[in-house]
Amino acid sequence: MTELRSGFVAVIGRPNVGKSTLVNRIIGTKVTIASPRPNTTRTQVRGVLNVPGAQAVFVDTPGLHRPRSPLGERLNEAAHSSLDDVDVAVAVVDATGAVGPGDRMAVESARARAVRGGATLLVVVNKIDLASRHAVLERLREASDAVAAGAGAPAGVEYLPVSSTTGEGIGPLVEAVVAALPPGPRYYPEGMVSDVAEAFWVADLVREQLLARVQDELPHSIACRVTEWEWPRIRCEILVERDSQKGIVIGRGGETLKEVGTAVRAQLPPGAYLELFVRVEKRWQYREDALDRLGL
Repeated sequence: MTELRSGFVAVIGRPNVGKSTLVNRIIGTKVTIASPRPNTTRTQVRGVLNVPGAQAVFVDTPGLHRPRSPLGERLNEAAHSSLDDVDVAVAVVDATGAVGPGDRMAVESARARAVRGGATLLVVVNKIDLASRHAVLERLREASDAVAAGAGAPAGVEYLPVSSTTGEGIGPLVEAVVAALPPGPRYYPEGMVSDVAEAFWVADLVREQLLARVQDELPHSIACRVTEWEWPRIRCEILVERDSQKGIVIGRGGETLKEVGTAVRAQLPPGAYLELFVRVEKRWQYREDALDRLGL
């Protein structure tokens, strides 16, 4: 009988390098919301990959950035803490732009974990479908320089160009992850793909659809939480920071809120009844009590 290999895989990088889309592609289904808006992911989200002889638990993390609020500080803390006790550290950079300070911070965090705890370091250059071959090679070189700039050498490091959109390179990435996993138990049941609670998942779906519609007008000022769950009735509260933002979320004649509700219900089991309410919670992202209440 083949010995099972299992372990945890942290996926880290600056905002908008495609971490969530990458995790969804690897798992083969949507386990975390994705958006071109910075810091869409606000907590650690685990996606479970089961393949013959192995189980890999991928941890999607908030994008590393320069924080401007207590919320931003907590997002960075969540990203850094995801590297604790993982077996594989995956640092993701974007093929379409030069490796900058945020990328180097992510690479250094992952490299330090690999050196400190013996984890395997995988550096992924994502979005190769949007970049020239020359640009991809340049990103690989820059990423290699970033790894070499740190103190100490990781036990193992690989560089993998991929496209989370088209799936190119995902097979070799999964193979590299599985090969790096140690012998271990199955942490989650074989049919389970995520450990995200249903209420949290619905709240995130609402936020994802709002971000797709309000665009850059107020992404960091939106928070969503399910306040009532009596199936099939679900009540979700949308928090904004100012009265003017409430109108943006609701839309003319309630149009935006209706569109969001329709899009979210399409992703829920048949019969779900979703109620959306908008409430002003002034400066919630700067208040520790509000962040605690929202579980951020």
